[in-house]
Amino acid sequence: MRIGELSRRTGVSERLLRYYEKQGLLRPERLPSGYREYHASDVAAVRRIRALLAAGLSTATIAQILPCFRTDAEHLVPTCPNLLDELRVERDRMTSAIEELELSRSLLDSVITAGQSAMS
Repeated sequence: MRIGELSRRTGVSERLLRYYEKQGLLRPERLPSGYREYHASDVAAVRRIRALLAAGLSTATIAQILPCFRTDAEHLVPTCPNLLDELRVERDRMTSAIEELELSRSLLDSVITAGQSAMS
């Protein structure tokens, strides 16, 4: 299938599909005319990519771990032995970032509160 059909089947823009290819997430065949040719399996791959992006992973991380997933009904299932440890490291990184943002928000709330008191 061509890129337009993949876009229609997945709801992902052609521009974003080209970006996924550039990032190494998709590897369509190239026809002699230069057109990209995708396989039916690429529909599932795009869905996995979207799910992993929604989970907060970067495209660089996804490029490394994408081959280690299969889809079981509605869920992504890791299939590589060390992948769970890598995912836990990513989750811990996210948790730290969230904690830092919460601290920043709390400090900003203090500044806003002090400003409101001073202007009253």
